[in-house]
Amino acid sequence: MTAVFRTYDQAALDAQYNNRAMVPGHGAHIVRWAEESADVRRRLPGNLDLAYGPDARERLDFFPAGISGAPVHLFIHGGYWRALDKSSFSYPAPHFRDAGLCFVALSYPLAPSARMEAIVASVRRALVWLQAHAAELGGDPGRISASGHSAGGHLAAVLASSPEGASLAGVVPISGLYDLEPIRLSYLNDILALDASRARAMSPLYHVAGGAAPMTLAVGAKESAEYHRQQDDFARAWRDAGNPLSAALDLDGHDHFSVVGDLARPQSALFAAIYRHAHRP
Repeated sequence: MTAVFRTYDQAALDAQYNNRAMVPGHGAHIVRWAEESADVRRRLPGNLDLAYGPDARERLDFFPAGISGAPVHLFIHGGYWRALDKSSFSYPAPHFRDAGLCFVALSYPLAPSARMEAIVASVRRALVWLQAHAAELGGDPGRISASGHSAGGHLAAVLASSPEGASLAGVVPISGLYDLEPIRLSYLNDILALDASRARAMSPLYHVAGGAAPMTLAVGAKESAEYHRQQDDFARAWRDAGNPLSAALDLDGHDHFSVVGDLARPQSALFAAIYRHAHRP
């Protein structure tokens, strides 16, 4: 056995990040997200396909809370930077509306057409746009929080240490990827095409800024050891920089796909964490 990352050989490392193989029922989750989201867009008032940048994929859906000046929550989808879009993630919007929060689902350019640097720049541009336009859409630009799942967790963590993200009310990466070196060494790099220097430059783990927004981290208890290692390492780095970490949640019973369903469960620890960040003084 030849180790390519820590104690993992190539097959073992690839297995750690192959979530679809790890969760045989993943397809049912993906279908449900899309179907429930389509239903939400049919029945819930919203401002759809708002352009925040020049790329055709730089679009967001804004679902107002129904009360003026409500807190705003921005969700960034996963898909390993190469798949999915905002259309599958409208489903949490009614629950956020019921809780008095505006909900925003974001699309961004995908690999291989877009390099990682362009994806990161796009998400930062979306936050700037939202800060400028939240008030006219019914939200409070001074109370914007963000979350993201998987690759979206990586992008949410990037926002948290960016200048644009310093004023965020809170950030909740879910099943996030904070160290891209194992990604570079895995099968995923066939599309991402990262080299060592770019992987490090795009890894939130190595670029934690002090004075950042409060954060809650979350991962499913059934996710791979690498996903738990990623969260543990980032939690340590976040605290070491003097930043507030409300919790590092290990969500019982959840795998990589089921965990994001808790965005539509107001009684869940994940939803409660987002709500607390959104309403912090």
